[in-house]
Amino acid sequence: MTDIRIERTLTQADFDRFAAVSGDNNPIHVDPAFSARTRFGRTVSHGMLLYAVLWGMIQARHPGARQAHQNLMFPAPAYADEPLSFTLTPNGPGRYGISVRRIADGTEVCRGDTAIMEA
Repeated sequence: MTDIRIERTLTQADFDRFAAVSGDNNPIHVDPAFSARTRFGRTVSHGMLLYAVLWGMIQARHPGARQAHQNLMFPAPAYADEPLSFTLTPNGPGRYGISVRRIADGTEVCRGDTAIMEA
């Protein structure tokens, strides 16, 4: 089976909307002035926002599917306004390896796997 890949650039507005919906208003995600003083130097995406994009990709191929399992790691930050590559790698029926990478340098910012149950 072939990998499924999209490219997307998440903006600060995306971070802010996700914070409003999720209730995760950690300033590292939503406050550029605060974030500028951290080791990251700018706002960092919510990890679950990255997964939400991947879940949307899964739902496009498996409408109504439910999640049975997910395992995620976030080895590096993803920043506002940087192009990202979101990849699903089929690993058998209802199973996907997942990866999100910065397009500029190939750094992986999210990896793991997920399993679904068909509707």
